[in-house]
Amino acid sequence: MKLRKPVVISLMAAAPVLAYAGLCGWMYAKQRDLLYLPQTTKADPNETDFGIARNGVMLNGWLVNIGQPGAVVYFGGNAERIEDRKADFARLFPDASTYLVPYRGYGASEGKPTEADILEDALAVYDQVQARQPGARIVVIGRSLGSAVASYVASKRPVAKLVLVTPFDSMANVAQAHYPWLPVRWILQDKYEQATYLRAYKGPLLIVRAGRDDVVPPASTDQLIASLRNKAEVLNLPNADHSSVSASTTYARTLAAFVGTP
Repeated sequence: MKLRKPVVISLMAAAPVLAYAGLCGWMYAKQRDLLYLPQTTKADPNETDFGIARNGVMLNGWLVNIGQPGAVVYFGGNAERIEDRKADFARLFPDASTYLVPYRGYGASEGKPTEADILEDALAVYDQVQARQPGARIVVIGRSLGSAVASYVASKRPVAKLVLVTPFDSMANVAQAHYPWLPVRWILQDKYEQATYLRAYKGPLLIVRAGRDDVVPPASTDQLIASLRNKAEVLNLPNADHSSVSASTTYARTLAAFVGTP
């Protein structure tokens, strides 16, 4: 069959549009596979210290410095083996029982990660810590993705202090920086509006900024800081990237002092 020239031209003009639409559809379908990377974090539930049941899903985590009067809750990054932080936290926070609970689908926790489930799970973790240590001063720490989770908890629960390591203002802005050619705000499912969460938090806040962050653009951290209604302590590590930020002795010293000060 021979196509007329106008038809051929129309098909050629439509091809890039169809290809772009197909790519957007693929990104929409696969976005959680790009955001959540639990594959390298898998752990044996028998090697964890405690579990929390929520809606038929078991969240299994670790506890260091058991029996100490204070409490620290840690939420990690999107590909982080949080049990690797146990030794550091045992040393940095000797007066606090420190709880590390992987997101659903991560480590030894069951289920599949979504924003709604992760945020509600995080509240359940906080509530469990509060039940285990009634009256304890609870500090919440979040890194990267976990910074948004920690901020959400702080917006809903009485968090004594909040530490945000390489935080961002919103997942949409982070994703847009990585995929400037995509209509991110139209297709993004898990938005993590961290700047919005922090409007409800009035307590002490430490923010750790990595000047060479290649995952969370420093501009996104700066936008979060600019949006704050209350003053925060900011530790700027200009030569640190997303992965090396915690290797700094200044980082360790600052976290220990901030968390340990009443």
